[in-house]
Amino acid sequence: MKISPIEIRQQEFTKKMRGYDPDEVQNFLESLAEELDKLNTENESLKSEVESLTDQVNEFKKIEKNLQDTLLSAQESSAKSMEATKKQTSLMIREAELKASQIIEKARESTNDIRNAVVNLREEKDLILAKLKAIVSSQANLLELKVERAGDEKTTGKKIEQSNKMDIDINDILNKIL
Repeated sequence: MKISPIEIRQQEFTKKMRGYDPDEVQNFLESLAEELDKLNTENESLKSEVESLTDQVNEFKKIEKNLQDTLLSAQESSAKSMEATKKQTSLMIREAELKASQIIEKARESTNDIRNAVVNLREEKDLILAKLKAIVSSQANLLELKVERAGDEKTTGKKIEQSNKMDIDINDILNKIL
């Protein structure tokens, strides 16, 4: 049974002879009514505060849920970004390795071409030297023949000595030409 402070104040008791002092009972009922009034006021205030705090807790729970969702989303996004970056890096490394191997292969081909060109040039040089030696040798022989014929025409001692001194060094001539 709920009793309000007003009901306590308005409560009346029957009077009997030897009963309680009516002023004392009235004072007690008045203090009881005041105490009940304070408790009701405090109870209403606390209910209001609990309601407000419950609303705040619910709001904080919503914020916490949003933060957790955002954090989870950020973690997933970060993981996806890291995976994409790893894939892109791996692809770039493969492309760089492929380009490097192509460059190395081209360099090898160029080296082989240069090596072959050097070998061909050496062969051409040897061939040209052989031809020059042959030309110089034949010219030297012709020159010696002319000197001998000229020596036969003039039988002087000086010419014979000069013709014997005309030994031609073919290698010396080639070195001077080159």
